[in-house]
Order: sequence, then structure tokens, then C-alpha cells
Amino acid sequence: MVSRAAVQEVINTGAGVLRLEPSWVPRSFMIPGRRLKLHPDDLYAFGANRGGINERWFSSTTKASNGPLTTPDEGLSYVHTSGGSRFLLKDAVENAGDLLLGADVMQREGGWNLLCKFFDNMGPIPHHMHQSDEFAKLVGHKGKPEAYYFPPQYNQLSNNFPHTYMGLEPGTTKDDIRRCLENWNRGDNGIIFHARAYRLEPGSGWQIDPGILHAPGSLVTYEPQVNSDVFAMFQSEVEGRIVPWDLLVKDVLPEYHHDLDYLISMLDWEANVNPEFGKSNKRHPVPVRAIAEMEEAGYRENWITYGSRYYSAKELTVLPGRSVTIKDAAAYGLILTQGFGTLNKTAVSTPSMIRFGQLTEDELFVTAAAAQEGVAIHNPSTTDPLVILKHFGPGNPDAESLRRDL
Repeated sequence: MVSRAAVQEVINTGAGVLRLEPSWVPRSFMIPGRRLKLHPDDLYAFGANRGGINERWFSSTTKASNGPLTTPDEGLSYVHTSGGSRFLLKDAVENAGDLLLGADVMQREGGWNLLCKFFDNMGPIPHHMHQSDEFAKLVGHKGKPEAYYFPPQYNQLSNNFPHTYMGLEPGTTKDDIRRCLENWNRGDNGIIFHARAYRLEPGSGWQIDPGILHAPGSLVTYEPQVNSDVFAMFQSEVEGRIVPWDLLVKDVLPEYHHDLDYLISMLDWEANVNPEFGKSNKRHPVPVRAIAEMEEAGYRENWITYGSRYYSAKELTVLPGRSVTIKDAAAYGLILTQGFGTLNKTAVSTPSMIRFGQLTEDELFVTAAAAQEGVAIHNPSTTDPLVILKHFGPGNPDAESLRRDL
């Protein structure tokens, strides 16, 4: 465990900016898309039996839920100190959360209730859902809403299936889905015949609430979400890969593992068959203020995840050769997608190739105090923009005006 004094020292050294080490996560049921800049020799660094690495988790205080072989710190982010030592961000929040998030947030939230990641797959994820609080709490977890954004810098290639099935075709009945579950062991259980696919658009995003079926496609996806790893797969076969029943009932009480009515009851039915699903759930970037005003000051900033009380996210672009000071109302994690420079004099750069276990300069955590005072960002390039994705936890005051779940 890290002491409060050690956390304060790291905060002081970086003027409120903490460097984080990359956190890699494998998924046994997916094929890596090979665009996360991880060296190809390291895609199976956890072992071939664990599956390939297709996710990178950011500012994470959440352990991955990958079955009995999950390593003790899988999915957790480490803070890297200037002296070369390291400690878990999770431990720092538990012991000195007020220094990182602010005393008001710690009193209200009790911690950093956010998980954010990149996921990168060659093809689609099986049609699945994340449980609501009502169902997740029965197995000791939180429900999980999540949001997507497709960063253009990571999506020069769209891979095999740049579409996502979301929800169910209007008119689908619960009996239709029950028959799909009954047909689980026949190979393809046919659930996609009842779904509608949407073409994925780099530079845009989506909001997916708990209980909504979705089968994310093959674009690299930036995904802010509640810090929970609960899910239930409802598709038995995808691209010739068989999905075991165990992944349908992973986060279901044992007495309901074969209760089809109960499993279907986990779905938010009205949200799934919403005939205007795209209108309700797609997200286009929203400028933080007038574009001309921002560009004159040397930057552009857009809300890319908004509408939910649980999280929000921005994309900040600092123009070539410019220096800016950007204020935010809350602590945030960040990942660079393009360029290099400094944040409060901490060097940042976007790597082209990363070895497993290697430290990078593309991921940071900014304390609430530093965010509110303003982070000084310098882009020394004469040609390249400095592009940053910033993820915020619940209750960010700056995002309140964009709420849709009031």
C-alpha cells in the first residue's frame, strides 16, 4: 500500500500530473485487431490460453474479471514516479483520494468510479448486454452503462466488420429471444436475425445503457464506462467462434443459470426495440465553446461522451506551435492519440510501438486541484496537432448542461 505522504510527493513533483503505466488486458473470446501499438510478439504475453491482448485500460482502479486465471493486478493502473518506483492508482485513491479527486467527490462517490479503455478487435464482439444495478448487485457488482468514441488516429484500418448490432429490431418478441437461447448448442443461435446493424463512423460515438444488447464492431473504440466488468453474452457463435454458455451466465446467480425467463428479464426491453435507437443513442462531437474563439486561443475541444451522469469525455486538440492553459472542474485521466509536448512540464508523446511492460509517455492522471487551476499544455511541433482524450468520472459539473438522463 502507498502512504498518503508518498501520493502527495508525486502530486507535488508533477504539479498535479501523474504518469500512468500501460495496463493491458486479454480476452479469450476475441481476436486482437493489432492497432493498439502493442508489439506483435507481445499480443499473447499473458499466454495463448488466456487469449490475445485486445484491450488497454486507462486510469483503472478496477480489476479485470477474466476467470480463475486472472492475474492479481490485471486491469489495474500503476502510477510511475520520477524515481522509478510504482504504486497502484487504486491504492492511492483508497488512501489519499481527496488529494486526487477532491474531498467533495470522495465524500459523494467514495472513489474513482470510472473505467475507461481502448478495445481493438479483428471482428465483432458477440451480441451481449451489461446488467443494471438491480441485477449486478445480486452478484456483488455494479451495473454498467458505457459509451463509445472512435478516434480517427487509431482507425486508419476498419478491420473485418466496422458495424455494430445494437438493440433488437422493432417488433421482436421475448419469445423470439427465448428460442435463440433454447438453440444455444446448435451453433449460431440466430439472435442477430433480430438485430439491426449500424455502420461505425470515426469521430463519432454512442451511448449504451444497461440492459441493451450490442455487438461492438471492429473499429478501435475509446470506451468510458462505470467501473464494473459485468456482462452476459446472448450470441452463441460469431465468425465461427463458439461462445460458451458460461459467458451468458458469468454474472448471474447459479440458481438462474438455466432460467430463460430470468435471463431475458435482464434486458431493458423497451430500450432494445426503440424504433429511433440511432436518434436516441448516437453521439456527435459538441464544441465546448465557439470554435472560432477556441482556435484563436490555440486549441479545439469537443465533448465526445455526454448525456450520462456516470461519466463524460472530451477530445482536446492543441494546434501546432501553441501553448494553452485548459481548466476543468474535475479530475480526469487522459490518453494521447497524436503528437507530443508537455502538460505542466511533464513530457508527453504518442508512441508508434510499445513492448509489453514498457513505460510510455502517452497516459496521465490529472488531479482535481490541478484541473481546476488549469493545466499548461505546450505543443512544440510546427506541423502536428497534439490530441488528447480526457475521461471524467461521475458528477463532472462541466458536463451537467448536456445531461439527458435527468
